[in-house]
Amino acid sequence: MRSKLQQFGLILVGLVAGVMLSLNFSAIAQKEAGAPLPVEELRSFADVFNAIKQGYVEPVEDKVLITHAISGMLANLDPHSAYLDADAFKDLQVSTQGEFGGLGIEVGMEDGLVKVIAPIDDTPAYRAGVKAGDLIIKLDETPVKGMTLNDAVKKMRGKPKTSIKLTIIRKGEVKPLEITIERDKIKVQSVKSKTIEPGYAYLRVTQFQEETASDVVKHLDKLFKADTESKGTGLKGLVLDLRNDPGGLLHGAVGVAAAFLPANSIVTTTDGRVEDAKRKYTAASEDYLRSNHEDFMKKLPAAARTVPMIVLVNGGSASASEIVAGALQDHKRAVIMGTQTFGKGSVQTVLPLSTKTAIKLTTARYYTPSGRSIQAKGITPDIIVEETANGGSRERLREADLDRHLSNDKDSEKALPGKKDKTDKTDKADKTDKSSENGKDDGQTAPVEPASKSDYQVMQALNLLKALQAVKK
Repeated sequence: MRSKLQQFGLILVGLVAGVMLSLNFSAIAQKEAGAPLPVEELRSFADVFNAIKQGYVEPVEDKVLITHAISGMLANLDPHSAYLDADAFKDLQVSTQGEFGGLGIEVGMEDGLVKVIAPIDDTPAYRAGVKAGDLIIKLDETPVKGMTLNDAVKKMRGKPKTSIKLTIIRKGEVKPLEITIERDKIKVQSVKSKTIEPGYAYLRVTQFQEETASDVVKHLDKLFKADTESKGTGLKGLVLDLRNDPGGLLHGAVGVAAAFLPANSIVTTTDGRVEDAKRKYTAASEDYLRSNHEDFMKKLPAAARTVPMIVLVNGGSASASEIVAGALQDHKRAVIMGTQTFGKGSVQTVLPLSTKTAIKLTTARYYTPSGRSIQAKGITPDIIVEETANGGSRERLREADLDRHLSNDKDSEKALPGKKDKTDKTDKADKTDKSSENGKDDGQTAPVEPASKSDYQVMQALNLLKALQAVKK
């Protein structure tokens, strides 16, 4: 028996080596060529595998056990690395194109439960009143505890016109809430715009997809032309809304930033262990265009790079939206207004294992042009403006609240893996909901229409733009 297990251990050694080669991690292999493979640990894995195969109460397929082992390895690295089975890999590919079926919420995993990072604008979950920071404990009658994030997402997605009941714990509520939501085809329009009033425009990016940067240029062209046709004297100010934008594709963020920065300005840099992870991204076509695509930036109104700007952010602004906000802040191109952002400063690379499956692996941290790390910290606005006039902001889940989050490598005191770092105290203070003390709600159960008169932060941004215009005169 022992000899069989030893043989199996050797097979696993070969399997691990083969996977490393297939993922093209040659740089790491060369760097750590002298490090021996953990043969004893692999033998322990073989022992456990064999014990399950022989003694578990029900038979389990080899493929299922290996898949779960891979999933567990990745899930225990950090909150954003994951194994993507056929369904999850397909969902990822579809969602970056801007259309998928489901509820319309960005979610993460915390202590084995599902937490809402942000509801996507104009989706069933958003209209039903699901909020960032909500903790989902049941899907229909099935407890979430024990599910993987992929399993939970699969259960929430489904055919349009079918319903699912979410049982939610929300801060300030004395008992769990039950919200029944009818699924729909989620077509995410990642860019929206409007004229707030003559001379002042509003541009919202809800998610960074394949065509987001191109759509931003189209909307800017439309906004500037509309002002000219109305016999205006040119746009006097622009509000770029990145609130509750969970991020998306890196090249989309670079393209959006490039629409407002001088050509070839640094947008972000990344640094990781492999050579490909050490990159500098600039406002240049080679960094925001996919191959063979026409450069949409040629249609950008020249005034877009000089118009006074306010960028709105909050605790739901994450990843790619933080790249844009950080770049515009460092280049002093815009005033950042709102509340502290989410703090996801890591890059995930999707590495296909086959035509149907892949792994999503954290391969680098990204930095603002001045070298600031956003990881577990976020972007601090130039001007803090809460969501409501009475100083209240909703509870927000942030990167620093997640188990096993990466530390901020620019901090003088780095957190241990899986521990909260020193940014937690600041984050918790920033996200205090002053209006929900003693269980009182802030009166914003129904979502506020962005850029409406009741959107306090947009109105404050508009007031500041007008003040800046007055100073110019």
